[in-house]
Amino acid sequence: MARVSMTVNGRMLSGEAEGRTLLSVFLRDVLGLTGTHVGCDTSQCGACVVHVDGKAVKSCTMLAHEAAGSEVSTIEGVAGSDGTLSTIQAAFQEHHGLQCGFCTPGMVMSAAALLKDNPKPTEGEVRAYLEGNICRCTGYHNIVKAILAASGQDVPAVAAE
Repeated sequence: MARVSMTVNGRMLSGEAEGRTLLSVFLRDVLGLTGTHVGCDTSQCGACVVHVDGKAVKSCTMLAHEAAGSEVSTIEGVAGSDGTLSTIQAAFQEHHGLQCGFCTPGMVMSAAALLKDNPKPTEGEVRAYLEGNICRCTGYHNIVKAILAASGQDVPAVAAE
């Protein structure tokens, strides 16, 4: 066991971790930040996406000690300090971009990374960016609409099935 310290959502936090402890496990089980979900442990689902030094990372593919000394942002740090939803969170709510909510933290964190790098993505760019995130409930249409709305763009009409 070794002490691992990092700045998480603007606060310096630390805890004990074995060398093999995944960042996702460290965040959830050691630091108590359970908003980062673990759906697969194989980097397929994207439910565990966090930002490490400003880059979106699947936290189930990174060891906790690799993030030592880094700035880590999790879903718990997305809303305002007063609990006000971020623009992305509000858009997910308004455009029904969630159902069961399991994938939502990873989707929101991925959307934030996309909009940081590409503030006005096309629908195709949003869909391509989300390829590493799996949602088993929504069919993605409303998630894409929410991200486009969060970018300040017009939201496409619902396509007839």
